Amino acid sequence: MNVLFFLVPIALALAAIGALAFRWAVNSGQFEDLESPAIRMLIDDEKVQADRADKRGPNAAEAPESAPTKSNNS
Repeated sequence: MNVLFFLVPIALALAAIGALAFRWAVNSGQFEDLESPAIRMLIDDEKVQADRADKRGPNAAEAPESAPTKSNNS
Protein backbone atom coordinates (compact mmCIF):
# COMPACT_ATOMS: atom_id res chain seq x y z
CA MET A 1 0.00 0.00 0.00
CA ASN A 2 2.91 2.34 0.63
CA VAL A 3 3.99 2.03 -2.99
CA LEU A 4 0.84 3.94 -4.02
CA PHE A 5 2.17 7.04 -2.25
CA PHE A 6 5.11 6.83 -4.62
CA LEU A 7 3.40 5.79 -7.88
CA VAL A 8 0.39 8.12 -7.85
CA PRO A 9 2.44 11.36 -7.79
CA ILE A 10 4.71 9.98 -10.52
CA ALA A 11 1.68 9.12 -12.67
CA LEU A 12 0.19 12.58 -12.12
CA ALA A 13 3.50 14.24 -12.98
CA LEU A 14 3.80 12.24 -16.21
CA ALA A 15 0.20 13.11 -17.14
CA ALA A 16 0.93 16.79 -16.52
CA ILE A 17 4.07 16.63 -18.67
CA GLY A 18 2.08 14.98 -21.47
CA ALA A 19 -0.65 17.62 -21.24
CA LEU A 20 1.92 20.43 -21.34
CA ALA A 21 3.66 18.84 -24.34
CA PHE A 22 0.33 18.55 -26.17
CA ARG A 23 -0.56 22.16 -25.35
CA TRP A 24 2.84 23.32 -26.64
CA ALA A 25 2.35 21.34 -29.87
CA VAL A 26 -1.08 22.86 -30.47
CA ASN A 27 0.10 26.40 -29.70
CA SER A 28 3.19 26.11 -31.90
CA GLY A 29 1.16 25.05 -34.96
CA GLN A 30 2.13 21.39 -35.18
CA PHE A 31 -1.44 20.42 -36.11
CA GLU A 32 -2.19 23.26 -38.55
CA ASP A 33 -1.81 21.32 -41.81
CA LEU A 34 -2.77 17.67 -41.57
CA GLU A 35 -3.54 17.19 -45.29
CA SER A 36 -0.28 18.16 -47.05
CA PRO A 37 2.01 15.41 -45.68
CA ALA A 38 -0.42 12.76 -46.93
CA ILE A 39 -0.52 14.33 -50.38
CA ARG A 40 3.19 15.12 -50.50
CA MET A 41 4.14 11.44 -50.35
CA LEU A 42 2.19 10.83 -53.57
CA ILE A 43 4.11 13.44 -55.57
CA ASP A 44 6.89 12.05 -57.75
CA ASP A 45 10.45 12.90 -56.80
CA GLU A 46 11.71 12.99 -60.40
CA LYS A 47 12.22 16.74 -60.38
CA VAL A 48 14.08 16.58 -57.07
CA GLN A 49 16.36 13.80 -58.32
CA ALA A 50 16.99 15.68 -61.57
CA ASP A 51 17.95 18.79 -59.60
CA ARG A 52 20.38 16.74 -57.51
CA ALA A 53 21.95 15.27 -60.64
CA ASP A 54 22.39 18.77 -62.08
CA LYS A 55 24.17 19.92 -58.94
CA ARG A 56 26.53 16.93 -58.94
CA GLY A 57 27.66 17.56 -62.49
CA PRO A 58 27.75 15.55 -65.72
CA ASN A 59 30.27 12.94 -64.52
CA ALA A 60 28.23 11.83 -61.49
CA ALA A 61 26.89 8.30 -61.28
CA GLU A 62 23.22 7.69 -61.96
CA ALA A 63 22.66 5.95 -58.61
CA PRO A 64 20.96 7.98 -55.89
CA GLU A 65 23.15 9.53 -53.20
CA SER A 66 21.80 7.33 -50.43
CA ALA A 67 21.76 4.02 -52.31
CA PRO A 68 22.73 1.23 -49.96
CA THR A 69 25.73 -0.82 -50.89
CA LYS A 70 25.70 -4.53 -50.26
CA SER A 71 28.89 -6.45 -49.95
CA ASN A 72 28.76 -10.20 -50.13
CA ASN A 73 31.82 -11.55 -48.29
CA SER A 74 30.74 -15.16 -47.88
